[in-house]
Amino acid sequence: MTDLLAFITAPWDLPFMQRAFAVAAIVGVVCGVVGVYVVLRGMAFIGDAVAHSAFPGVALAYAFEGNLLLGGAAAGVTTAVLIAFVSQNRRLKEDTVIGVFFAFAFGLGIVLVSTRDSWTTDLSSFLFGQVLAVDSADVWRVAGIGAVLVAVVLALRKELVAVSLDRETARAAGLPVLRLDLTLYVVVTATIVMSLEAVGNILVLALLITPAATARLLTERLRAMTVLASAFGCAGSLTGLYVSYAYDLAAGGSVVVVLTAFFALTWLLAPRHGLAARLRSRAGSRTPAVVGPSA
Repeated sequence: MTDLLAFITAPWDLPFMQRAFAVAAIVGVVCGVVGVYVVLRGMAFIGDAVAHSAFPGVALAYAFEGNLLLGGAAAGVTTAVLIAFVSQNRRLKEDTVIGVFFAFAFGLGIVLVSTRDSWTTDLSSFLFGQVLAVDSADVWRVAGIGAVLVAVVLALRKELVAVSLDRETARAAGLPVLRLDLTLYVVVTATIVMSLEAVGNILVLALLITPAATARLLTERLRAMTVLASAFGCAGSLTGLYVSYAYDLAAGGSVVVVLTAFFALTWLLAPRHGLAARLRSRAGSRTPAVVGPSA
């Protein structure tokens, strides 16, 4: 018991771990809340597209010695707005438009990076995350941005759900579908850029999608799904940092592995939608009925 308590409390004695825990918890909660609407919309691909579309902005910022996160945010928002506008064309499905811009943005980023002779720690930390290196200003910035994003999503939750479930019906009901699309895309982009320091560009999609997908296996209700997704995101981020600290592993990768473990356990054991429950239901349906003797 003493060893367990020491394991739990030891990281909190280190200032850099305190800041890392704070950022990881905030990012986990925000990604959980925003991820719910991404999963309901069936637009997991947009997270990957926006994450990779930030790459050319980061490459340009790196080339001109600018702020990497601001460069990534500018490129990500630009791509998200273009996707939202082009996908209004009914001849093209949303995932098709996303695929076009995803491939272009990532290809452009590779071209820009190829013009540089070497990579630096700053650029690699953007790709793989550097949550252990955040300072106090980073914590407050993430907290402020996260609070705004959660407030926007919760304020528009009914409209976002309506558009996610049936765009044509929502448009016929007078909802501003394009404006809501733009809002959701920008919120997703800001969430991804905010999360880059925690897990990096390569792994950020897991933090956005996996907690919400895990919650989706447990409930059909939006409010419960939002609470569960944020709880999974926060718990997975903190647990991943503990694993990283204990075994000297990459922090971002550890967070993603833990979140995926939560998802796998839920997929197996969820009361209604888990594999075990489905197998029990199937076995019960195959049990032959016992017919009593006729009178």
